[in-house]
Amino acid sequence: QVQVVESGGGLVQPGGSLTLSCAASGASFSMPIMGWYRQAPGKQREFIASITSFASTQYSDSVRDRFTMGRNDNTVSLQMTSLKPEDTAVYYCHANPGWGDFWGQGTQVTVSS
Repeated sequence: QVQVVESGGGLVQPGGSLTLSCAASGASFSMPIMGWYRQAPGKQREFIASITSFASTQYSDSVRDRFTMGRNDNTVSLQMTSLKPEDTAVYYCHANPGWGDFWGQGTQVTVSS
């Protein structure tokens, strides 16, 4: 059974930085792909970033050059800089071991002065 757990959300001022972490367990190998998504109130969940087991990354246009995703085996991080109020959302970690999609419970990020 794959489990995904995020941590690191919180309140930050505009222009500030925050780092999220996520650990996936239940697989004896590196997950082929892990990623981050977010969902703002009243909006659909959207893709933010992903990283493969070979450390190849992809980012959405809205966060490229501000967010950086890192990985160590089945633990990933999302370093967020130059945060804006529109980055406020629940952030979800995603893992796919090859046979399905698994999600964390989400962590709230609020960008406000």
